[in-house]
Amino acid sequence: MKRDLAGRRLVVTGAARGIGERVARLAATRGARLALIGLEPERLRALAGELGPAAIWREADVRDGAALKAAIDGCAQAMAGIDLVVANAGVAAYGTVRQIDETSFERVLDINLNGVFRTLKYATPHLERSRGHVTVVASALSFMPLAGMAAYGAGKAGAELLALTYRQEVAHLGVTVGVVHPSWIDTDIVRGADADLPSFRRLRNRLPYPGNVTTSVDRVATAIVDGLARRRSRVYVPRAVVVANWLKAGLNSPAAWPWTRRFAAHAVPALEREVEALGRNDQLVPGGGNAEAS
Repeated sequence: MKRDLAGRRLVVTGAARGIGERVARLAATRGARLALIGLEPERLRALAGELGPAAIWREADVRDGAALKAAIDGCAQAMAGIDLVVANAGVAAYGTVRQIDETSFERVLDINLNGVFRTLKYATPHLERSRGHVTVVASALSFMPLAGMAAYGAGKAGAELLALTYRQEVAHLGVTVGVVHPSWIDTDIVRGADADLPSFRRLRNRLPYPGNVTTSVDRVATAIVDGLARRRSRVYVPRAVVVANWLKAGLNSPAAWPWTRRFAAHAVPALEREVEALGRNDQLVPGGGNAEAS
């Protein structure tokens, strides 16, 4: 068993489920001390209990700057510092731009973008002292627009640019920054969308590789933890997502537009009908809530 994170003090947001939970579990097996931040106290408490005395937890909403700052500062105090951060908390919502309500759109951006900003802002003093590393969980949709995913894509594209800008701003402090770009991962977000919107799965299946595959959450967690250990600047899951990053100018060019237009014309009407029939824009995680569930 690799112990390459032995003694390293790691904070994970959105740690109650999905990618955050698996990252915490894997990092613990590799020797890290864990601080779990999220919105579901019962799940956080249970996870910390499973991980043992090297794990602590704090309940905080990344939309609440004061609460998040208190949680991060409290974790730093309990662990005598912070070496690593995974800014993972994220949600999705349904509907095209003309269909989604303002509250749902703003909620996605407040968690997926502003929540990353708040996490970086309040973790910076602790990372400066340790000359640490932070990983921002963005998405393949950071550079691949997809009809019906405007809120999620806008938040993740913003999170990527925020992370890249932050990397420049803290380089002189000895802090390093990584960005993770997963494609579809087998988490509550993707499973929930498939269950709520049957046409969503059909849409994904019609995308070119790697947009038409779903990767296990264990695989993405392993890639993130490996990236933490090596302080990687970019992590792509699956690795073929890097091609989309290299080709994003072409993907969004006039040359690609005829295919994109035909694809969207086929997919959008069905998606909009299903969202209207569903009667809500927010995605619900298991248990009926709408907690952060990346």
